[in-house]
Amino acid sequence: MRRYDWLREIQRLDPERDFLRIYRITATHEFPWDFTRALELALFRTYAVPSVGGLLARTGEFTERTQKRYDDTALLLDAVLEHGFADARGRTAIRRMNQMHGSYDITNDDMRYVLSTFVVVPKRWLDAYGWRSLCEHEKQASARYYRTLGRHMGITEIPATYGEFERYLDQYEAAHFGWDEGGRSVADATRELMASWYPRPLAPLARAASLALLDAPLRRAFRYPDPGPLATATVRGALRLRGRAVRLLPPRRNPHYARQNPQIKGYPLGYVLAELGTFPTGPDTRTPRSRTARPTLTPGCPVGRATPPPSADPRRD
Repeated sequence: MRRYDWLREIQRLDPERDFLRIYRITATHEFPWDFTRALELALFRTYAVPSVGGLLARTGEFTERTQKRYDDTALLLDAVLEHGFADARGRTAIRRMNQMHGSYDITNDDMRYVLSTFVVVPKRWLDAYGWRSLCEHEKQASARYYRTLGRHMGITEIPATYGEFERYLDQYEAAHFGWDEGGRSVADATRELMASWYPRPLAPLARAASLALLDAPLRRAFRYPDPGPLATATVRGALRLRGRAVRLLPPRRNPHYARQNPQIKGYPLGYVLAELGTFPTGPDTRTPRSRTARPTLTPGCPVGRATPPPSADPRRD
């Protein structure tokens, strides 16, 4: 294979009909490392919305069991990407997400914003640091993929195109980014988790690098200090150099999924999709919110039940 063979295949596909195939190639063949970092940053941005960051802090999942929460989020999203929306494993993963989200009073606007970060942040990351930018087919397929995921999650008024997702994200952040003590605690816990992935002498550098990747509105919302122009230029320049180096490498023949990442540490013996995540029952939870669904579906979840999936081992190729 040659470096741009996957891109040529993507451009032969229809982004409306083949959006899952296109998005899967983009995320697991062309940019697996970049997508992982970009989606980490996407989730980090959501903490700066007080209604989101505050809720996450109150659950305690992101501050007390940060590694597990990171693993579960990555593995559930990973299952949908790998197996699709019709497969039992993909449906089980979406149902688990719906059961967790349905236990809290989360607005449709906040859900739609979080969905928008998954569409917009990876594209912007690749524009800045990737070995190439996304082509138009990939942008359309990404929007279609997350529009489909959003519908399975009961989210309404979902943007139809990448441009609409981008406008919604920018407008929502301008209106809602702000200080919240809970959001800051979740952001701090996430930064500490990421620093823990490196040898102890490198942990301070990892913390400093994480600040250099945040834009000014995001830092202001968390009241984080400005890392300074030298640190910012160094970190961002290193990422741009990495992108240029990756461009010289041969294309990835086999897909790389999030379950294969070394940052997934909580399930060395494998996992069962239906058991991932949390099962909230405490005083901070509530009856799952009403969603428009056929009578045969699980209450509060637009995804019907499927045959329980087999155990999944994150170590398998």
